[in-house]
Amino acid sequence: MSAIKGGEFLIKETEAKDIFIPEEWDEEQLMIAQTCNDFLEQEVFPNLERIDSMEEGLMPSLLEKAGALGMLSVSIPEEYGGFEKDFVTGMLVTEITGAGHSFAVAFSAHSGIGTLPILYYGNKAQKDKYIPKLATAEWKASYCLTEPGSGSDANSGKTKATLTEDGKHYLITGQKMWITNGGFADIYTVFAKIGNDENLSAFIVERGYEGISFGAEEKKMGIKGSSTVQVFFNDCKVPIENLLSEQGKGFKIALNILNIGRIKLAGACLGGCKKGIDLSVNYANERSQFGRPISKYGAIRHKIAEQAIQVFVLESSLYRCTRDIGNAIKALEAGGMDHVNALLKGVEQFATEAAILKVLGSEVTDYVMDEGVQIYGGMGYSAEAPMDRAYRDARINRIFEGTNEINRMLIVDMLLKKAMKGELDLMGPAMKVAEELVSIPDFSEPGDALFDKEKKYVQNFKKSVLMVAGSAAQKLMMTLSKEQEILTNIADMAIWTYAAESVLLRVEKLAILKGEENVKEQVAMVQTYIYDVADKINKAGKDALNSFAEGDELRMQLMGIKRFTKVQAFNPKTARQTIAVKVIDENKYCY
Repeated sequence: MSAIKGGEFLIKETEAKDIFIPEEWDEEQLMIAQTCNDFLEQEVFPNLERIDSMEEGLMPSLLEKAGALGMLSVSIPEEYGGFEKDFVTGMLVTEITGAGHSFAVAFSAHSGIGTLPILYYGNKAQKDKYIPKLATAEWKASYCLTEPGSGSDANSGKTKATLTEDGKHYLITGQKMWITNGGFADIYTVFAKIGNDENLSAFIVERGYEGISFGAEEKKMGIKGSSTVQVFFNDCKVPIENLLSEQGKGFKIALNILNIGRIKLAGACLGGCKKGIDLSVNYANERSQFGRPISKYGAIRHKIAEQAIQVFVLESSLYRCTRDIGNAIKALEAGGMDHVNALLKGVEQFATEAAILKVLGSEVTDYVMDEGVQIYGGMGYSAEAPMDRAYRDARINRIFEGTNEINRMLIVDMLLKKAMKGELDLMGPAMKVAEELVSIPDFSEPGDALFDKEKKYVQNFKKSVLMVAGSAAQKLMMTLSKEQEILTNIADMAIWTYAAESVLLRVEKLAILKGEENVKEQVAMVQTYIYDVADKINKAGKDALNSFAEGDELRMQLMGIKRFTKVQAFNPKTARQTIAVKVIDENKYCY
């Protein structure tokens, strides 16, 4: 079991044997995945037009069918009618259903942000009343946090809750917007401030309560089949026993649910991406120009290969983090903590990585779908072909669960806060890197074993992040939090470094399991990705350094960033051809 803690990927080496890779799914997990796949094939994909037209009653009925198959209750405890599977298995369900366009959004909103606040923070009476019905989708769930004036700044919400004179009810007044599943949900987790409280509280509100009303369905760019409405509360009468957790704990609930939501979003993005590649390669094999399929042409093969690389890297990063969270949960339970608190604490420990994955997942999805449209050419722009829907549906992911800009700020902020609290020793390794800059460079050549060079490159990427982040923190101190461009640069460096190490570890483990000769395509992915991100890390590092350093210090650090992002010459064309040919031959995403 890996003992790595959240954020430690920058300062600690992880061994390949300590990570989980998707090639290790067991028989039960594969059966669960097949059930989810079959459901999409039979119930969702044939009905995408009906879903997008918001045919009345269709989405609720699909959720009920998914509930009957147990898809909504994989992670719910057995006492409430669930299967109580681990965090990794729950992520697999999220991934597979992620290919389901608007259904995936309704599914995730119900089983994630809709159900989890009650499951994790509800008392026994609340859980007994609501969770069994949510597990089957007899009751559908929604989550009311965002307001017209409070999006990213969630705690600034204006919705108020006032205790009645008899002390038996809260009267909630306010307006919520962008509420997913809002048009048909039975249960709403609603965030409001009690009296003059600084922090939000959370309430379980039933659809039938007096004083709740709904706006019309929003017209959206994509995810058109997902119900999105405004919800209005006018002295909405909520029984006092429906306060969730304690007064003033709502913001904490929202943050913890968002941490889970972020990594789950990356999982859903992964499922959508794999479907996007399937569509891309199917069309490239079917479409002929100048007498042969367009999949024979180098420019198209480059696109298919790059789609596959990005998705494989995302998958590697996602399940590495998911298993780390699972290990943290088990360790906390072994120390005597109950399951719910262990889960929340385990996810919180890896909040930095969850933010990394949210950004990575949503941006990879955008890339895959955009290139899919391009591979389809004119048909890609036609609403008659499937890439139109895929492209539009993908766009929301960079906004959902905190915008990517906010998440980039959070990545660096959370790392630095951990360092300030003494939970993560960043300054020690950063000082060592600073000392290395003024010492004689290490000219020793890496060995000839598989990935010796790549391991050295990744170690150097980590040094580049530590150098730039450490220097920025020292130079700018308390003003760093306001330097969003610099924070973005550092966050990007950390994202690419985490992703590069994750895919390297996965393929190293895969080579041990299957033999190096049997994973040549995956090896090519590692080499190509690291070769590409070296330049990206270099550019982001230079941009950051040029923004705050000067004189001799700047010159030295620019030399450092050049040194830490140097990689040997490599033929990316041949590598991408190798990767693409396998996808083209199998006519689907096959890694």
